[in-house]
Amino acid sequence: MQTIAIVDYGMGNLRSVAKAFSHVAPDQRVLITSDAKEIAGAERVVLPGQAAMPESMAALNASGLRDVLNQVSREKPFLGVCLGLQMFFETSEEGPPGVGTPALGWLKGRVARFPKPHVDLDGSVLKVPHMGWNAVHFPESARSHPCWAGVAEGSAFYFAHSFYAVPADEAAVAGITEYPRPIGVAVAQANIFAVQFHPEKSADAGLRVLQNFSTWNGSF
Repeated sequence: MQTIAIVDYGMGNLRSVAKAFSHVAPDQRVLITSDAKEIAGAERVVLPGQAAMPESMAALNASGLRDVLNQVSREKPFLGVCLGLQMFFETSEEGPPGVGTPALGWLKGRVARFPKPHVDLDGSVLKVPHMGWNAVHFPESARSHPCWAGVAEGSAFYFAHSFYAVPADEAAVAGITEYPRPIGVAVAQANIFAVQFHPEKSADAGLRVLQNFSTWNGSF
């Protein structure tokens, strides 16, 4: 039996993600774990995230799991969810003004804050955090990614975030939403796939993404 390891570093919405994986991959072992050996031994690894980047990176660094995550992020199918996506980048504006917070640095780029006020194209003010359902569109280069298999172009997913990723390489962008201007909300690079939205809260489309990840071999 293969294992999907959901990384427990003291933060994140772990149980709802685990429950969703158990639903879409009943033939696999879904494990919430803070054990480096269990993470290294799993076939697939998931890094959820919730709350603030400074606290989350501090908790991850204190967990002693950074070395094993660096290792498996190069070797296994690896999924980031919500703040988990943001943690893949080099730095985030969330943190001390003018300093921000260093992140994992697996992907080149940064995490930016939505401006306040965040103004829509018609001049009205949009809410920050961005919370609710938005359509996700797939760049041509990413439409054939295995994690999007069976997911219709423009499917709606559920978001809850005040920051967004700005990849240095546009080729890494695997999904785009408009709030009101286009922002990258999914990234893909080699064996890494990550989404800003919450697939576990995104009905059939989100569950399909998780199901696809549960069978993905990490190649694209």
